[in-house]
Amino acid sequence: MGTSSTTSELSPDASQRDVAQWFNRTYVEKGFGYLRPQHAYPIFLQLLGVTPGSKLLDVACGPGLLLRAALDKKLEPTGVDLSKEAISLAKRYVPAAEVKEGNAQQLEFADGTFDFVTCLGSIERFFDREKALREIHRVAARDARFCFMVRNSATLVWTVWRRWLRQQNHQGHQDAASLEGWIELFQQTGYEVDGVYIDQWFRQKLRRALRGFRAHDMSRPEPIARPLLPLRYANEFIFILRKSGASSWPKSQNEN
Repeated sequence: MGTSSTTSELSPDASQRDVAQWFNRTYVEKGFGYLRPQHAYPIFLQLLGVTPGSKLLDVACGPGLLLRAALDKKLEPTGVDLSKEAISLAKRYVPAAEVKEGNAQQLEFADGTFDFVTCLGSIERFFDREKALREIHRVAARDARFCFMVRNSATLVWTVWRRWLRQQNHQGHQDAASLEGWIELFQQTGYEVDGVYIDQWFRQKLRRALRGFRAHDMSRPEPIARPLLPLRYANEFIFILRKSGASSWPKSQNEN
């Protein structure tokens, strides 16, 4: 079973300040080019089953791409990020959203504030994953839904990248865990898994290329990509979760 340790073993001399500075430099140098384009983000809200007027928190929101998608769905979005440069970009890109600099391990929101919470590609970078996940759990409503995208350690890509090529980004505190490890960690911190999906980005790019780069009609749900290989070999997982003991949500037709 993969690790479910609450504190990463990476970079023993690293600090939250070091990670924030790395992201600050990255956003200054690359800006939005560091991330996927805007059209890649609505799928996460589709998998969550969001409803207009709901409050959404995006943890590690970066420059606000998911927040923009949330506004398009008529949600009330809030974003928090460790990087002041990311927050500066987000304030300009999505001025209608509330965004603030902050640490996922100590969120400055009242208990039960949010109906939906997203965190995409960042939990594996947290210094204390368990503390951050309990904070996210605390600020979410009793019947809240969560969408977390996390990296898989049990893949050839990760093994080659980290062990053979030694390209693991220690400054950015880059890490991963196995499917079993993530499930164990989420269960330990008060979550139940409603669904696990492969990262949708490769199929999104393929469908867009086959359409001749025509934009997807956002009034219609996107097709949900299914794994060709067993799920445990996916490069990244998208988890849809709820609080332990909360009622499960019925799957929408596009999730069946």
